[in-house]
Amino acid sequence: MIIDQLDTPLTGSSLRPTPAGAAYTDAGIFSREQAEIFEKMWNAVLRVESLASPGQWRTITVGREEIIVVRTRKAGIKAYLNVCRHRGMRVCTTAEGRSKTLQCGYHAWTYALEGELVAAPNLTSMPDVDRGEYGLKTVHVREWLGYIWVCVTPTPGDSAAGAGGSAPGAAASEPSAPPSFEETVMAEVSTRFGEVQSLENYGIEGLRVGETRRYEVAANWKLIIENFMECYHCATIHPELTEVIPEFAEGWASQAKEEIHGASFGAQVQGFTVDGSAGVAALPAIAPEQDRKYYAITVRPQVFINTVPDHVIFHRMYPVSASKTIVECDWLFLPEVVEQNMDVSRSVELFHRVNLQDFEACEQTQPSMSSRAYHDGGALVPSEHHIAEFHQWWADRIGAQLGPSAKPR
Repeated sequence: MIIDQLDTPLTGSSLRPTPAGAAYTDAGIFSREQAEIFEKMWNAVLRVESLASPGQWRTITVGREEIIVVRTRKAGIKAYLNVCRHRGMRVCTTAEGRSKTLQCGYHAWTYALEGELVAAPNLTSMPDVDRGEYGLKTVHVREWLGYIWVCVTPTPGDSAAGAGGSAPGAAASEPSAPPSFEETVMAEVSTRFGEVQSLENYGIEGLRVGETRRYEVAANWKLIIENFMECYHCATIHPELTEVIPEFAEGWASQAKEEIHGASFGAQVQGFTVDGSAGVAALPAIAPEQDRKYYAITVRPQVFINTVPDHVIFHRMYPVSASKTIVECDWLFLPEVVEQNMDVSRSVELFHRVNLQDFEACEQTQPSMSSRAYHDGGALVPSEHHIAEFHQWWADRIGAQLGPSAKPR
C-alpha cells in the first residue's frame, strides 16, 4: 500500500490535468510529433560496437525516415537516408549487412560507404552528372556513451522539404543544423546527475551489451514516458522492484525529487537483481555516493537511462503509430563480465519484469484514451506533478494547446 506522500497538504489544487485523450490517439497529432520532435531532435539508435568493422551497416527508422547507419573505411560512422537518388527505391532492403558499397537493387546505382555515387549503368556517358550531388543524403551523426545518435534534420546544402512535405512547385524549406547536443541531450543528463561527469563515472562507452530485449508495446509513446517518470504505480505493479528499492513503495520516483537523488537499496539487499542477491563486479569509477543507489534519467525524446553500481540499463523508444511503440533495452556490463560469460540473468530479469509490468499497464491504458470518459484527459497527483513539465514541453514542440482541444495550432 502506498503510504502518505506528504507531511503537510499542498497549497492549491492537488490534481493537475493531463492532455486530452486525443493526444494519444489522433493520427494527425502523431504525424506532427514525428515531424517536430523525432525528426528534429537527437535519437540514440545503435550501440557503436554493433558496427565494429568497415562495411557493416544497419537500417533504422527515426520518425518517418528510414536511415542506413554504416561504418565506413575512411570517415568512421556515417548515416544516410535509405533512398536511392535515382528513382527512390530503398538502397538497403534488409535490417543489416556488410558490403563494400551500397547498391540499389532496382537499377544498380552504387554508392561508396562514404556516400558518393560511384557507379551506375551508362554513368560514363553522362559526364554532367555530379557524383557528389547525387550521393546519398546524409544524416547528422554523433557518438556518445558508446551509442550512435542521429538527427534527421536536413544537413547544410540539403533541399529536403519541411515537415509533412510540400505541394508540387512549393518552395523547399531551408536546411537547418541539428540542435546543440550539449544544450539538449547533455543538458537533460545534468538535471538528474548535477553534471555530466557524474554519469561518465559509470564508463558507459566502455561497457558491453550483456543482453538486449525488444518489446512491441501497443501504447502511445507518451504513455510510456509518463509511466517511466513516476512511481505512484510502483507499489501496485512492481513487487520485485520495491523489494530491492523500498522507497519506491512510497510512490515517489527519483525523477520527481527536486534535488539530485539516487534511490537507495534496501538494507538487506546485496544487488540490483530480481531476488536482491549480489550482482557482478561493481563499475570501478563510480563515486561513493553512487554505491548502492539507483538513478534514472529521461533523455527526451526517446531514451531512458537507469544506472546501478554494477550495470546500466539503456532504453530506446521508436514510435510506430499513435498506438504502437517499439522499445529496445540494453543491459550493459563490464567487458570482462560479458567476455567471461558471467551469469547476469538475475540482473536482467529484474528490469525485464519491470518492463513487462510497465508495458502491460500502458497497453491497458491505451484503449481508454479514445473513451468519452477520457475526452478531457485525466489527472496528476502530487507525486506526478513533474510530468506536467513534460506535457508542456510536448505541447510547445508540436504547437498544441493543452486541454480538451489538444490539437496543433
